[in-house]
Amino acid sequence: MPRTGVANLPLHPGKAPRWLFKRMVALSKGVSEVIVFEYGTDEFLRRLSDPFWFQAFSCVLGYDWHSSGTTTVTCGALKEAINPEDFGITFCGGKGKASRNTLAEIETCSEKYNLSTPVVERLQYCSRMAAKVDNTAIQDGHALYHHMFIMSEDKNWAVIQQGMNGETSYARRYHWLSEDVVSFICEPHNAIVGDDRQENVLDMTAKKSCSTQKVSVDLVNDGAFHLRRDWADLTRHQNQRTLDDWHAPSLQRPSLPHLDMPPTINWQKMKEIYDVHPTNYEELLSLRGVGPYTIRALALISDLIYGEKPSWEDPVRFSFTVGGKDGVPYPVDRKAMDESTEIIRQGLQQAKIGESEKIQALQRLKGFLPSYSA
Repeated sequence: MPRTGVANLPLHPGKAPRWLFKRMVALSKGVSEVIVFEYGTDEFLRRLSDPFWFQAFSCVLGYDWHSSGTTTVTCGALKEAINPEDFGITFCGGKGKASRNTLAEIETCSEKYNLSTPVVERLQYCSRMAAKVDNTAIQDGHALYHHMFIMSEDKNWAVIQQGMNGETSYARRYHWLSEDVVSFICEPHNAIVGDDRQENVLDMTAKKSCSTQKVSVDLVNDGAFHLRRDWADLTRHQNQRTLDDWHAPSLQRPSLPHLDMPPTINWQKMKEIYDVHPTNYEELLSLRGVGPYTIRALALISDLIYGEKPSWEDPVRFSFTVGGKDGVPYPVDRKAMDESTEIIRQGLQQAKIGESEKIQALQRLKGFLPSYSA
């Protein structure tokens, strides 16, 4: 699986104080400059895609360890701190409205790096697909509101994006790294970590969902008429009044919680998809207008009518940054902690920042990671 990660964070309103944000910009620039100089741009992207490192980095910058702003403010500071021409790296997108500028910013930056039109289009496609997967193919109840696409002049990229769940008041963070993305539709996350697990999450990127992917493509290519028939059968069974209405043991129907059906189906969109005739699931998912309702409807028909079951397991993995000191939910990942600590410590020691800021950051690092020793 590719090198990515997810962390669950409570939603906190408000903005970072300007005095703090200015210092975060200066400190993030100094540490980033050292990492790029010592290890190169590819390693910097790897660090950003590592949820352990990113979490520690945010704390070193002085931001609250468990706030949803850990993602948005840290990314905002990096975007302001990093000069694309000096670093060979560009941060595109951001929170809310800024995320909608991502594709245009990729094109603008690509001109500075003299990238060809096909490369620009590929980078824009990767940005869109990363968002599409986490917002549509994985239906975990978190709607994306932050999307940061980080690209290098060497045509490599990383994504840090975040979604919110209004019911639980938690945000979930998603990390991507280009060098490990073999497929957008087959387990593109290497390490998904968070604080809780949702029930009955549709994960169309799981290996278990491969057969459902194939049936979904076959369904849309078979035409809207047959889909309407299958959907009518599904909705009829959803409101059954007797056991006889639901008697179909050969179909191995799952428990009722899986029958969380989309309220509406855009049949005109289904006709348009049929006209395109997608050849595989990634092509289907990439089509504009194919959203969570369409993907879920096709998955339910594949599961309940044709017996091809997708994964209903939340792909999130439990973690308190690098594990819990009491072994809950699992023992501390000491190797990940030590690597994160050491590279940030080296960056702080060499960074071009004031001595007081450096000392304060080292103290925060020491407090954040108990195993750290100056």
